[in-house]
Amino acid sequence: MEQKKYAVLVYPDFSLQEITCLTSALTVWFGEKIDIIASEKRPYASEEGFQVIPDKTVDEADPAGYACVILPGTVNPLPALFDEKLIGFLRRGKGTDTLFAAISSAPALLCKAGLLDGQDFTAGFFVQLAQTFPFIDESHFVHQPVVERGNTITAIGMFFREFAQAVLNRLGYGVGEHFMDTSGPAYTEEELTFRWTEADYQEFLQELKEFTDKD
Repeated sequence: MEQKKYAVLVYPDFSLQEITCLTSALTVWFGEKIDIIASEKRPYASEEGFQVIPDKTVDEADPAGYACVILPGTVNPLPALFDEKLIGFLRRGKGTDTLFAAISSAPALLCKAGLLDGQDFTAGFFVQLAQTFPFIDESHFVHQPVVERGNTITAIGMFFREFAQAVLNRLGYGVGEHFMDTSGPAYTEEELTFRWTEADYQEFLQELKEFTDKD
């Protein structure tokens, strides 16, 4: 199967926690590659304190070239909101088939870029933020965990699991309605005992030899 292309936009104080259920599933479960895109080719600190170096700048990337562009939230949305290079990148995605997935405060960026014009969305920012900026249409700001409309999926930050589930299902990975949901019945000891297949164990032993043979 041809590998799809995905991107994560980063900006000051972006939240890794809100998107890692999604990004880890794409990369670890499904073997996809994710481009990290930002306005500048420099380290960006997440709100958790991790430093991330982008693969591409927004000038080097084409939003139409991605199946999905993921926008994490940020506790400090103003730098991204007033970053015209970043907003310009998003505007270039209007009218394309690209899915834009934004969580927490990030739907404000989609609003400014015109990607949410005339359609409902949700977000984790305070109502006063919507009332401050005329580009945020408060009449379409609905207060639900996750909202799918057109080529956008938006979510409140606390619903990061449901956000990941919605995006993965939309992209055709078929993770169902209980993705990473641990609220079911208690697990047995056997269910919490993890074993490799014999083939996987032999592969591990071969990898181990690369380290032990050095001694």
